[in-house]
Amino acid sequence: MLAEIAEQPVVLEKTIRLETDKLKKLGEFLRGKDIDLIVLVARGSSDNAAFFGRYLLEITTGIPVSLSAPSVYTLYNAKLNLKRALVIGVSQSGEGVDINQVLESAKKSGAFTLGVTNQADSTMAKIADETLLIHAGREKSVAATKTYTGQMLHFYLLASILGTTKLDYEKIPQFTNQALNLKSKVEELVQRYVFMENCVVVGRGLNYGNSYELALKLMETCYVVAERFSSADFFHGPLAIVERRFPVILFAPTGVTQKSNLDLLNRLKELHADSFAITNDEQIAALSSRNLMMSKEIDEFLSPIPFIIPAQLFAALLAEAKGLDADAPRSLTKVTTTI
Repeated sequence: MLAEIAEQPVVLEKTIRLETDKLKKLGEFLRGKDIDLIVLVARGSSDNAAFFGRYLLEITTGIPVSLSAPSVYTLYNAKLNLKRALVIGVSQSGEGVDINQVLESAKKSGAFTLGVTNQADSTMAKIADETLLIHAGREKSVAATKTYTGQMLHFYLLASILGTTKLDYEKIPQFTNQALNLKSKVEELVQRYVFMENCVVVGRGLNYGNSYELALKLMETCYVVAERFSSADFFHGPLAIVERRFPVILFAPTGVTQKSNLDLLNRLKELHADSFAITNDEQIAALSSRNLMMSKEIDEFLSPIPFIIPAQLFAALLAEAKGLDADAPRSLTKVTTTI
């Protein structure tokens, strides 16, 4: 897992270089389709990447984006009218049976289908009208890292061809490489959390998907019960679980979510909670019990990929400190098949 985390800057740069020409042609085609709905379908870490994709695509394109519930298709056999929809399946292996069934059903309902996968010869690649590849090579660890960020990157690429917002996504590999330099600080930090059994992970807006992803990583590699919330939703009831020294981990970049993160941190301080922020905002860092400081050059729109890097390191190194094998969590396999 640690080796694959370290590969991410190279994977991201390679994916940009090898997929850009395909994306330009795809953009010309999709702009002529008059698409008025985008549907994302995924499971697990891929679904967390899709959470991010929903925010980014709606903000930059103005097109409504829905996260598909695969059971609507696979269990209830619903027939939806998707004649002006773009349906995007997201799967590192391309072998998720329910995801592929949704793509097949969407094609029959008139949608243009797109697959985002790490496997060029996968079932998904054969079903989808077009495939965008993550050039990550084989991912050996059960816990997805480089394929997760590769999926997120493809949403930046899609936003750049479907929307009008300028996104400097070419900077992301560089910011990701800088984030890897925090490894030694993370190694020190995890010693304080070796006996952690429960926590909350908070992220809002573009980093909301990351809160789900870190919580998943902590559950699958460290066996920590981790809940995830938006900083706004956390005030609507869940705040009641917080008591003295309760761990709350925040993705808190500078930007429009700053105020809600500061409001939450002030309340956590009153409750004597243990707040740990991944941030590049000095006010947020000062209010947090602990922090990992990211580059101030990282704009909020570009923060989700570099900000997940220290979180991945935290999960992998915490598992190691707990004496667990992050590469082979109990009860799990790399490819999960559900219907």
